[in-house]
Amino acid sequence: MGSDPGFLGSDPGLIQDHPFIEDTIMRAFRAAAICAVGLTIAATVGAQEIDWKKVDGVLGRSAAVTGEVHRYGFARSDLQVTLDGVTIRPAFALGGWAAFTPMGGGAMVMGDLVLLETEINPVMVKLMDGGIEITAVHNHLLRANPATFYMHIGGHGDPVKMAEVLRSALAQSKTPLSAPAAPATPPAVDLDTAQLDKIMGAKGQANGGVYQFSVPRREPVIESGMTVPSAMGSAHAINFQPTGGGNAAITGDFVATADEVNPLIRALRSNGIEVTAIHSHMLTEQPRLIFMHFWANDDALKLARAVRGALEKTAIAKN
Repeated sequence: MGSDPGFLGSDPGLIQDHPFIEDTIMRAFRAAAICAVGLTIAATVGAQEIDWKKVDGVLGRSAAVTGEVHRYGFARSDLQVTLDGVTIRPAFALGGWAAFTPMGGGAMVMGDLVLLETEINPVMVKLMDGGIEITAVHNHLLRANPATFYMHIGGHGDPVKMAEVLRSALAQSKTPLSAPAAPATPPAVDLDTAQLDKIMGAKGQANGGVYQFSVPRREPVIESGMTVPSAMGSAHAINFQPTGGGNAAITGDFVATADEVNPLIRALRSNGIEVTAIHSHMLTEQPRLIFMHFWANDDALKLARAVRGALEKTAIAKN
């Protein structure tokens, strides 16, 4: 009887004939329910215990908050970067960031810092000395002048202490550490954003003269035993910067599994979109993800149709 894997399923009535089986099953169900409730309470308590105002104070700015994610921007507004004659807006491809979310009595941090070549090693040393891991260093763009590099980071611990480490590391660069003043009038996005939304099948957001899309993948991304929210870099990011006459420069990154990489490359290249980098951002995520960066400057609606077709080569979440 005990060796038959179909024993319980073959006749539900047998459970009533064996009270010890029924009692064991009910105990298991109760234990699972208690465990689930306990994990939920622990996460909630952890979120409540974090003094986010202290984190804000250390980093010298308020966070953009999405659910339990607190995301801080560190745009390189000090840099004047050009690419193929286009002056890059900070929100387009120079928007460094760090995001915190409660985890295990502390917080998880992930981020992407924008650095010049000479800043990479001084920043890296400070981060590693303070216990924050480096998960990638690479380019996102080609031919940019000056060349910019992107340092992806990860860590787990006391959020205030990690914020202190992050600030001391950024102080080794020329990243502005004071909160940027809000412009009196936000820069206009001279594009047909309603049409872009329709083509992309998602609602974009204007940010600093750039129109941005975040398109999540269908399956959850797990890192260090927890789901990585979109706000921490697990979603496709597509940015449109107007370049005049209905044209736009586009950049960002697609988030792909290994089997999606080459179909995605073909979809982009067949539409004149340059693939500028293919690499990882995290270390132990599941499923394993590859990030693909890109660049083009052409008719905005034409590019939107091409990008949407490329997205269909990946397992995107459906609206």
